[in-house]
Order: sequence, then C-alpha cells, then structure tokens
Amino acid sequence: MNKNNMICDLETGVCGVGGEEEMELVDFNQLEKKITLYYVTDPICSHCWALEPVLKRFVEQYGHYFKFQTVMGGLLPSWNGFADKTNGIGGPSDVAGHWREVGVYARMPIDGNVWIQNPIQSSFPPSLVFKVIQQKDEQLADTYLRRAREAVFLFNQNIGDNQVLTNIVNAMNLDGASIVKEADLSSGRELLDEDFKLSRKLGVRGFPTIIMVNEENKGIKIVGARSIEEYVKGLQEVLSTSEEIKAQPPRPLKKILENESLLFSKEIEEMYGLEKHEVKEFIKKELPTEMYEINEILDELYIKTR
Repeated sequence: MNKNNMICDLETGVCGVGGEEEMELVDFNQLEKKITLYYVTDPICSHCWALEPVLKRFVEQYGHYFKFQTVMGGLLPSWNGFADKTNGIGGPSDVAGHWREVGVYARMPIDGNVWIQNPIQSSFPPSLVFKVIQQKDEQLADTYLRRAREAVFLFNQNIGDNQVLTNIVNAMNLDGASIVKEADLSSGRELLDEDFKLSRKLGVRGFPTIIMVNEENKGIKIVGARSIEEYVKGLQEVLSTSEEIKAQPPRPLKKILENESLLFSKEIEEMYGLEKHEVKEFIKKELPTEMYEINEILDELYIKTR
C-alpha cells in the first residue's frame, strides 16, 4: 500500500412455535454456511464507522448465508510517511475536519477533536487488542471494536493509549490490563501480521472492503461504504443460484439494543425502514421506558441502555 496515495472519498465511501406439520421434508443443506464474508477494516476508519448502519442490517438479515470474519487492515502504522493528499491530510490535525465531514454526510456522528487535543499516533494498538480478544471470542471482539469506535468518534478518546484501551475492555467485564499487556507481546503482533497478510492476499487497498468468497474460492469484492442493495446483489452473485435470497426479519429493537447498548437514529432507520421523523415514536412503541435513555450528540439522536 502506498501511504502517500491514500484516498477517502465521500461519494464512494472509500456487524417451539406451533403450527408445524406432523411430517415435512427439510433441506438441511440450507443450514450450512458456505460463504465466508471478510470485513477488512480499521478501528479509526471513518468510512467504516459510516458503514455501521448498513453493515449491521446486512448481517442481521442475511447473516444466515455467511460466516462473518473481521480482519484488521492497518490503516495508520504511524504518521511517518503517511498522507491522504486527496483530502489535504498530511498530519493529525488535518484529520479533524475530514472526519466531521464524513460524520455529517453519513449521519453517524464524529466529533474529530481528538486529532487536535490528543492525536492518535497509530491504529495498531487498538487493532492488537482486537486480535487478542478475537482469539478468545469473535463476538466479543466485534463488540470491543464498536466500543472503541464510540470512544474515539464520539467522545474524543485516544484509542492508541493503553489506559484508554484498558478502560474500554474493563467496561466489557473483561480483564483490560491483562488483555492490553498480552496485546503488547510478540504473539499479539504475530496475530495482527496474519491479518495484514490475509488482507494483502485478498487484494485489499482501502477500507472498508467486504469480500464474499464461496466454496469454489470465487468471490465478490466491494470497496467503500455502499448501500444494502449492493451487498445483497453481491451475495446473490457469489451464491451462484438463480433462486432469490431471502432476508430474515430483524429482531425486535429491544433485543438489538440489549446487544449493542447504544444505537443511533440512522441505525434504527436503516434496520427498520423508517424515516428520521418516525424514530422517536417507534422507540416509544418498542421499548419499555425504564430500559433506555434518549439523547442527542452533534444533532443526531441516539439511545442507550440505562
């Protein structure tokens, strides 16, 4: 990857019922996930944050077709030699305005002041912690990645700092100190290097990139933050079937919030096909009042568990 030609483009955007028959024929082949979906990303990738609403819905409604695997891509090894000439980024302070622009465009809030107040020097520390947690539990690792992004994009926490990372992991009821310590070992770097090797093998040059691969080792690569329709189309193609793939209905909002803890209006709109003005009423209808609190940040509504 040529660090001096990194590009982030807003336009392209470079997670027993009754009524059964007594006897029925069941095709158990449908239960086997024959597609692997690689989500190549980075904890400080702003367009990956912008993709969250669509990716969350795609996994929720079509995840029964594929095995989901998050791969770290290594966006910022250090500031030595790094530049994004297209967006006028040559140093940390240049990132703040670009991040805010992405946040407004995608309606996934980004403050950006971390780059002025306490700039991140590398995205490798949060990536290393991700890999250590992923070795123990893949779902917990994806939860950690979400929490780390909330910390940096919303609350201006420097997730390149070990104490910040320790606090994030502790809040998940894990041993933050031991996990961050393990991430600093050579074994942690070996895990991360395996992801970088896989990323290169998959031909990834920008983030987010989603690659879906079938049993015949043929696949579809989709670069940038795209619409749900494009991911569904890609999945249909890689399944190599004329039969139209079927979306599962999303779980109730209560169940999703229990897993996520914090959801933005844009995520709720995308998941349930709502307009922005319909979200507050939908929340009131779906959630018991004692379960959540509703707030705004950077002119965007969000809910979180109490």
